[in-house]
Amino acid sequence: MSARDRLRLDAFNRVQRKELSVVELARLLKISLRHARRLWRRFRTEGDGGLIHRLRGRISNRRLPEELRDKIVRRWQERYSDFGPTLACEKLAEEGLVLTPNTLVAMLKERHLWQRRRKAGRHRQRRDRKMNFGQMLQQDGSPHDWFETKGPVASWPTLMVIVDDATSRTYARLHKAETTEAAMDVLGRWIRLYGVPRSLYVDRHSIYQGNETLEGTREPTQFGRAMKELGVELILAKSPQAKGRVERKHRDFQDRLVKELRLRGIRDIDQANVLLETVILPQFNQRFSVKPERSGDLHRQAPEGIEEILCVREKRLVGNDWCVRWKNRWLQIPAGAATAGLAGKRVSVSELAGGKLLVRHGEKPLAFAELAGRPQKPKATPVHVPRINNRRYKPSRNHPYNRSARAAVRAKNFSRPGGVAAPPQPQRPLAAASDLSR
Repeated sequence: MSARDRLRLDAFNRVQRKELSVVELARLLKISLRHARRLWRRFRTEGDGGLIHRLRGRISNRRLPEELRDKIVRRWQERYSDFGPTLACEKLAEEGLVLTPNTLVAMLKERHLWQRRRKAGRHRQRRDRKMNFGQMLQQDGSPHDWFETKGPVASWPTLMVIVDDATSRTYARLHKAETTEAAMDVLGRWIRLYGVPRSLYVDRHSIYQGNETLEGTREPTQFGRAMKELGVELILAKSPQAKGRVERKHRDFQDRLVKELRLRGIRDIDQANVLLETVILPQFNQRFSVKPERSGDLHRQAPEGIEEILCVREKRLVGNDWCVRWKNRWLQIPAGAATAGLAGKRVSVSELAGGKLLVRHGEKPLAFAELAGRPQKPKATPVHVPRINNRRYKPSRNHPYNRSARAAVRAKNFSRPGGVAAPPQPQRPLAAASDLSR
């Protein structure tokens, strides 16, 4: 008997001892008088067992057939053993095996195939959602083995994810790595869909936060410069939990997207992005999006030339040959592209998505032509000095240079203790005139 049955048994024993009436029993147990009289009749005829529910210990009439239960478990072991119960039930329903997640977990527990995983966490204060759509976005990258290649971590692609704080509306796209270009690309796609948000909540990655200077300030990054031009407030989180909505979205993608790619046999970033755009993101937004507290949309209209803002832009010096260097690429500015005196001045070079380059001097665009390689300086022609003969000149033994060197050696030997002056060198006889004429 359960604790509830034991409490009822004590109450019925009191009725049997005439301490309570059946009406008082019904009030005490909070049941109807008709049901109290029915239980009282069972208790008098069957004793304590009459208070136990008649269906206890019996198989439910709604229980699935054993053959179907075995088929579901086998299918789960074949394809969905690492799936969560909800996602596994969705995939089983696509195959015609319809059941609830609780039923699936109960079936697996009966066969000792399911073990509950508990995760302990620290207490954190919950932050309320923003009230309007577009008031704040959360953006982050998730490097993961999305295609299950079992390769090194450095080769894993990154899923760039944006989540609206008020509605949990999501946009995501796979890139080779979490770079400035990837962050600008995914934000630019969001802006083309919905508009420019009011603020953006990101982590302290070097994409969003520059190095600290000696004055204690931070160097502006390319992404920060673009946000300033768009008028978007850039908020840097101090912990992953602070931007928990996008972090939890990473968990959902790492569970569901990996398995969707596996089921479809996709091993390419481009194909995975098509699947995200057409299937995964519409399902996510339809199922997990919530209604904002206020109906107003705070997105602003995207400005013209948004691609020229969300790009890498730097200053470069024009050489005397009117060439500009950009990432080992040489850009030749023609003479008629600008006023005279452009050499030695700085121009801005912008690299748009896809590698397209723009060169501007102030607000004026400049025409240029990319060279095949680095301009080569003309080599100076060496001056040939004819020599009298092919032999190297060697001073004679009686040359003043050699005489002074021998005198220094003799003086050094004579200055030593017990030293003796070196014997004089024998004089070579003068050559005859007949010998000189040869």
